[in-house]
Amino acid sequence: MSGKPRLIYINGRGRMEPVRWLLAAAGVEFEEKFVETREQLEKLVKDGELLFQQLPMVEIDGVKMVQTRAILSYIAGKYNLYGKDLKERAWIDMYVEGITDLMQMVMMFPFSPAEAKAKNLASIEEKATKRYFPVFEKETTRTRLSCGQPIQLGRCSANGSHFSSGGENTCCAFRVSSAAGL
Repeated sequence: MSGKPRLIYINGRGRMEPVRWLLAAAGVEFEEKFVETREQLEKLVKDGELLFQQLPMVEIDGVKMVQTRAILSYIAGKYNLYGKDLKERAWIDMYVEGITDLMQMVMMFPFSPAEAKAKNLASIEEKATKRYFPVFEKETTRTRLSCGQPIQLGRCSANGSHFSSGGENTCCAFRVSSAAGL
């Protein structure tokens, strides 16, 4: 398990996408193995490869890691993208947790009953544009985070609100951009 990190996931973005972005920002090449059948997943579970019997999994530095947040924290720390001190790490963690809350709402939306879809979508849009995106927009204008190299993060929009970063590479920035679909 030495050499390039190996990403094991389905052939899609999902919970592995921020990991891909963070590795790319760190300039780290990686390999991907796609789990395409139920049997492949069951084999990983049976062999004890998946701590909580679910993907994603990243093999890096001789460790098989699961849980996206743990994977991101490890990679961010390893490649100096997790803040310069404990205070910056706490800010990054707060931003990451906020976007995780938003992502959870978005991920659950397809499972909404048909009669609740319009109401749930309106709730997600309102929270995204009034609660979450304004925080990220405000914070990207500050110089609170100072790890990594400058990045052009681009923008995402939801009902006319925009989030853009002229700041630094951080674990948070890639989690936000991934959740926003950039």
